[in-house]
Amino acid sequence: MPTAYFRFHDSLNFFLPRDQKDRLITHPYDHRGSVKDMIESLGVPHPEIEMIAINGRSVDFNTIVQHGASINVYPASAVPEIRARTILRDPYPTRPAFILDQHLGRLAAYLRMMGFDTLYRNDYHDEELAQVSHDETRILLTRDIGLLKRGVVIYGYYIRETNRHRQLAEITHRYNLKEQVVPFSRCMKCNGLVEPVERDQIADQLPEGTARYYDTFHRCTACGQIYWRGAHYQRMQSLLDEVLKDTE
Repeated sequence: MPTAYFRFHDSLNFFLPRDQKDRLITHPYDHRGSVKDMIESLGVPHPEIEMIAINGRSVDFNTIVQHGASINVYPASAVPEIRARTILRDPYPTRPAFILDQHLGRLAAYLRMMGFDTLYRNDYHDEELAQVSHDETRILLTRDIGLLKRGVVIYGYYIRETNRHRQLAEITHRYNLKEQVVPFSRCMKCNGLVEPVERDQIADQLPEGTARYYDTFHRCTACGQIYWRGAHYQRMQSLLDEVLKDTE
Protein backbone atom coordinates (compact mmCIF):
# COMPACT_ATOMS: atom_id res chain seq x y z
CA MET A 1 0.00 0.00 0.00
CA PRO A 2 1.29 3.53 -0.79
CA THR A 3 2.69 5.24 2.30
CA ALA A 4 3.67 8.79 3.22
CA TYR A 5 5.61 9.95 6.27
CA PHE A 6 4.48 13.03 8.19
CA ARG A 7 6.08 15.11 10.90
CA PHE A 8 4.17 17.97 12.50
CA HIS A 9 6.08 20.75 14.22
CA ASP A 10 5.60 22.89 17.31
CA SER A 11 1.99 23.89 18.12
CA LEU A 12 0.47 21.62 15.44
CA ASN A 13 1.16 18.67 17.72
CA PHE A 14 -1.75 19.92 19.83
CA PHE A 15 -4.14 18.32 17.35
CA LEU A 16 -2.51 14.87 17.31
CA PRO A 17 -3.14 11.80 19.48
CA ARG A 18 -0.56 11.34 22.22
CA ASP A 19 1.21 8.50 20.41
CA GLN A 20 1.77 10.68 17.32
CA LYS A 21 2.99 13.90 18.92
CA ASP A 22 6.54 15.04 18.06
CA ARG A 23 7.36 11.96 16.05
CA LEU A 24 7.34 10.58 12.53
CA ILE A 25 3.88 9.37 11.50
CA THR A 26 3.64 6.53 9.01
CA HIS A 27 0.49 7.11 6.97
CA PRO A 28 -0.68 4.41 4.51
CA TYR A 29 -3.30 5.56 2.01
CA ASP A 30 -5.44 3.78 -0.56
CA HIS A 31 -6.21 6.59 -3.02
CA ARG A 32 -4.49 9.62 -4.50
CA GLY A 33 -5.10 12.76 -2.52
CA SER A 34 -3.86 16.27 -1.89
CA VAL A 35 -1.48 16.95 0.96
CA LYS A 36 -4.14 19.24 2.49
CA ASP A 37 -6.69 16.41 2.61
CA MET A 38 -4.19 14.00 4.15
CA ILE A 39 -3.07 16.52 6.76
CA GLU A 40 -6.65 17.20 7.80
CA SER A 41 -7.42 13.48 7.92
CA LEU A 42 -4.68 13.27 10.55
CA GLY A 43 -6.44 15.97 12.59
CA VAL A 44 -4.72 19.27 11.78
CA PRO A 45 -6.92 22.05 10.31
CA HIS A 46 -5.48 23.88 7.31
CA PRO A 47 -5.77 27.49 8.65
CA GLU A 48 -3.22 26.59 11.35
CA ILE A 49 -0.61 25.62 8.75
CA GLU A 50 1.93 28.12 7.47
CA MET A 51 4.25 25.92 5.41
CA ILE A 52 4.42 22.39 3.99
CA ALA A 53 7.61 20.78 2.72
CA ILE A 54 7.64 17.50 0.78
CA ASN A 55 11.07 15.91 0.42
CA GLY A 56 12.58 19.26 1.37
CA ARG A 57 10.63 21.31 -1.20
CA SER A 58 7.98 23.83 -0.21
CA VAL A 59 4.60 22.99 -1.78
CA ASP A 60 1.00 24.23 -1.80
CA PHE A 61 -2.12 22.59 -0.36
CA ASN A 62 -3.13 21.02 -3.68
CA THR A 63 0.04 19.02 -4.21
CA ILE A 64 -0.70 15.32 -4.76
CA VAL A 65 1.12 13.06 -2.31
CA GLN A 66 3.35 10.39 -3.85
CA HIS A 67 4.38 7.06 -2.35
CA GLY A 68 7.32 7.41 0.02
CA ALA A 69 6.95 11.18 0.45
CA SER A 70 8.54 12.75 3.53
CA ILE A 71 6.24 15.58 4.62
CA ASN A 72 6.99 18.26 7.22
CA VAL A 73 4.16 20.56 8.32
CA TYR A 74 4.82 23.87 10.12
CA PRO A 75 2.74 26.48 11.99
CA ALA A 76 3.44 30.22 11.81
CA SER A 77 5.59 30.01 14.95
CA ALA A 78 8.07 27.52 13.52
CA VAL A 79 8.61 28.23 9.81
CA PRO A 80 12.19 27.29 8.83
CA GLU A 81 14.39 29.10 6.35
CA ILE A 82 13.88 27.46 2.97
CA ARG A 83 14.59 28.45 -0.62
CA ALA A 84 11.69 29.17 -2.97
CA ARG A 85 9.05 28.94 -0.26
CA THR A 86 5.49 28.45 -1.51
CA ILE A 87 3.03 30.80 0.21
CA LEU A 88 -0.11 28.92 1.28
CA ARG A 89 -2.27 32.05 1.64
CA ASP A 90 -1.86 35.78 1.17
CA PRO A 91 -0.66 37.67 4.26
CA TYR A 92 -3.58 39.00 6.28
CA PRO A 93 -4.25 42.31 4.53
CA THR A 94 -5.50 44.68 7.22
CA ARG A 95 -5.73 45.36 10.93
CA PRO A 96 -7.02 42.09 12.44
CA ALA A 97 -10.79 41.65 12.41
CA PHE A 98 -12.42 38.59 13.95
CA ILE A 99 -15.51 36.42 14.01
CA LEU A 100 -16.03 34.06 16.96
CA ASP A 101 -18.15 30.97 17.52
CA GLN A 102 -20.85 30.64 20.17
CA HIS A 103 -18.43 29.32 22.83
CA LEU A 104 -16.34 32.50 22.90
CA GLY A 105 -18.71 35.32 23.86
CA ARG A 106 -16.55 36.67 26.67
CA LEU A 107 -13.45 36.64 24.47
CA ALA A 108 -15.41 38.60 21.85
CA ALA A 109 -16.21 41.28 24.44
CA TYR A 110 -12.56 41.45 25.48
CA LEU A 111 -11.34 41.84 21.88
CA ARG A 112 -13.85 44.65 21.39
CA MET A 113 -12.55 46.21 24.60
CA MET A 114 -9.11 46.25 22.97
CA GLY A 115 -10.57 48.01 19.93
CA PHE A 116 -10.74 45.15 17.42
CA ASP A 117 -13.65 44.70 15.04
CA THR A 118 -15.18 41.46 16.38
CA LEU A 119 -18.38 39.75 15.25
CA TYR A 120 -20.20 37.45 17.65
CA ARG A 121 -23.68 35.97 17.97
CA ASN A 122 -24.70 32.98 20.02
CA ASP A 123 -26.88 31.70 17.18
CA TYR A 124 -24.39 31.62 14.31
CA HIS A 125 -24.49 28.34 12.38
CA ASP A 126 -21.15 26.83 11.35
CA GLU A 127 -21.82 27.41 7.66
CA GLU A 128 -22.51 31.10 8.30
CA LEU A 129 -19.43 31.54 10.49
CA ALA A 130 -17.20 30.04 7.81
CA GLN A 131 -18.79 32.03 4.98
CA VAL A 132 -18.69 35.39 6.79
CA SER A 133 -15.07 34.74 7.73
CA HIS A 134 -14.30 34.18 4.05
CA ASP A 135 -16.42 36.97 2.58
CA GLU A 136 -15.34 39.67 5.05
CA THR A 137 -11.71 38.49 5.42
CA ARG A 138 -12.12 37.88 9.15
CA ILE A 139 -10.02 35.60 11.34
CA LEU A 140 -12.26 32.80 12.59
CA LEU A 141 -11.62 31.96 16.26
CA THR A 142 -13.23 28.76 17.46
CA ARG A 143 -13.21 25.80 19.81
CA ASP A 144 -14.50 23.56 16.98
CA ILE A 145 -11.77 21.86 14.93
CA GLY A 146 -14.27 20.69 12.33
CA LEU A 147 -15.33 24.28 11.69
CA LEU A 148 -11.75 25.28 10.89
CA LYS A 149 -11.51 22.45 8.33
CA ARG A 150 -14.26 23.94 6.16
CA GLY A 151 -12.78 24.68 2.78
CA VAL A 152 -13.90 28.33 2.57
CA VAL A 153 -12.03 29.28 5.76
CA ILE A 154 -8.77 31.05 4.93
CA TYR A 155 -7.75 32.67 8.21
CA GLY A 156 -8.51 30.91 11.48
CA TYR A 157 -7.23 29.64 14.77
CA TYR A 158 -8.30 27.06 17.34
CA ILE A 159 -8.36 28.47 20.88
CA ARG A 160 -6.31 26.18 23.13
CA GLU A 161 -6.96 27.87 26.47
CA THR A 162 -10.21 27.46 28.39
CA ASN A 163 -9.70 30.29 30.90
CA ARG A 164 -11.14 33.51 29.46
CA HIS A 165 -8.28 35.76 30.50
CA ARG A 166 -5.69 33.34 29.17
CA GLN A 167 -7.62 33.10 25.90
CA LEU A 168 -7.19 36.84 25.44
CA ALA A 169 -3.46 36.60 26.16
CA GLU A 170 -3.22 33.68 23.72
CA ILE A 171 -4.81 35.63 20.87
CA THR A 172 -2.85 38.80 21.69
CA HIS A 173 0.37 36.80 21.37
CA ARG A 174 -0.68 34.77 18.31
CA TYR A 175 -1.66 37.81 16.24
CA ASN A 176 0.77 40.35 17.69
CA LEU A 177 -2.07 42.58 18.82
CA LYS A 178 -0.19 44.48 21.50
CA GLU A 179 0.94 47.37 19.28
CA GLN A 180 -2.49 47.69 17.65
CA VAL A 181 -4.65 48.04 20.74
CA VAL A 182 -6.98 51.06 20.85
CA PRO A 183 -8.66 50.44 24.21
CA PHE A 184 -12.35 51.18 24.76
CA SER A 185 -12.90 52.41 21.21
CA ARG A 186 -15.56 49.77 20.46
CA CYS A 187 -18.72 48.80 22.27
CA MET A 188 -18.29 45.58 24.21
CA LYS A 189 -22.00 44.91 23.78
CA CYS A 190 -22.50 45.29 20.01
CA ASN A 191 -19.10 46.03 18.39
CA GLY A 192 -20.10 49.56 17.35
CA LEU A 193 -17.68 52.47 17.53
CA VAL A 194 -17.68 54.53 20.72
CA GLU A 195 -17.38 58.33 20.81
CA PRO A 196 -17.31 60.99 23.56
CA VAL A 197 -20.63 62.45 24.60
CA GLU A 198 -21.46 65.43 26.79
CA ARG A 199 -22.88 64.59 30.21
CA ASP A 200 -25.84 66.89 29.71
CA GLN A 201 -26.89 64.97 26.60
CA ILE A 202 -27.27 61.66 28.43
CA ALA A 203 -27.92 62.68 32.05
CA ASP A 204 -31.47 61.33 31.96
CA GLN A 205 -30.17 57.90 30.86
CA LEU A 206 -27.68 57.46 33.71
CA PRO A 207 -28.19 55.57 36.97
CA GLU A 208 -29.05 57.80 39.89
CA GLY A 209 -26.01 59.67 41.19
CA THR A 210 -23.68 58.72 38.31
CA ALA A 211 -23.73 62.19 36.74
CA ARG A 212 -22.55 63.70 40.05
CA TYR A 213 -19.51 61.47 40.39
CA TYR A 214 -18.23 61.20 36.80
CA ASP A 215 -17.38 63.83 34.20
CA THR A 216 -16.29 61.78 31.19
CA PHE A 217 -18.75 59.70 29.19
CA HIS A 218 -18.76 57.80 25.90
CA ARG A 219 -21.63 56.41 23.87
CA CYS A 220 -21.84 53.67 21.26
CA THR A 221 -22.80 55.10 17.88
CA ALA A 222 -24.68 51.89 17.02
CA CYS A 223 -26.66 50.75 20.06
CA GLY A 224 -26.45 53.82 22.34
CA GLN A 225 -24.75 52.02 25.23
CA ILE A 226 -23.20 54.58 27.60
CA TYR A 227 -19.80 54.09 29.26
CA TRP A 228 -18.04 55.91 32.09
CA ARG A 229 -14.94 55.20 34.14
CA GLY A 230 -16.55 53.39 37.05
CA ALA A 231 -15.62 50.14 38.76
CA HIS A 232 -16.27 48.09 35.60
CA TYR A 233 -13.88 50.28 33.63
CA GLN A 234 -11.20 49.86 36.30
CA ARG A 235 -11.55 46.05 36.17
CA MET A 236 -11.26 46.05 32.39
CA GLN A 237 -8.22 48.34 32.50
CA SER A 238 -6.55 46.02 35.02
CA LEU A 239 -7.24 43.01 32.79
CA LEU A 240 -5.83 44.83 29.77
CA ASP A 241 -2.69 45.84 31.66
CA GLU A 242 -2.20 42.26 32.82
CA VAL A 243 -2.63 40.78 29.33
CA LEU A 244 -0.27 43.24 27.69
CA LYS A 245 2.33 42.66 30.39
CA ASP A 246 2.09 38.87 29.91
CA THR A 247 2.78 39.22 26.18
CA GLU A 248 5.94 41.32 26.55
